[in-house]
Amino acid sequence: RKEYVDLYVNYIFNKSVQKPFEDFMQGFLRGCPARYWKIFFPEELQVLLQGHTTFDWHLLEKNVVYRQYKKSDQTIRNFWTVFHKLPEEKKKMFLVFLSGSDRITGYVLDHFRFCIEDPQVENPDEVCPCARTCYFILFLPR
Repeated sequence: RKEYVDLYVNYIFNKSVQKPFEDFMQGFLRGCPARYWKIFFPEELQVLLQGHTTFDWHLLEKNVVYRQYKKSDQTIRNFWTVFHKLPEEKKKMFLVFLSGSDRITGYVLDHFRFCIEDPQVENPDEVCPCARTCYFILFLPR
């Protein structure tokens, strides 16, 4: 029975996925040659490819660039007060709204910047916040 279980487990975890894994590895190595990624520890490579999953939200606030706003404007102070009171999941949802992803890829966490800009519309009460995900711009009406 032990031999049967060992052979079965070996088949499920190794032999049954061998061909698809070899195909995946061949494609992966074509796009990202081993000489470039072998210098990383597995955890570092995962962060590089998938992005960070934990954030320092105060660092994010510190790195924001403001256009047509000052950090001391009431709208900005209200925004950050509300933002910091949000649960972690809602903050990540904001990150998806802003960038299209709930992660910040690569090692740019300390240098990740986004912009909060005033859309300068006639009646700000009739405009909802919107974002340009490619440029990391949040249009926040006053």
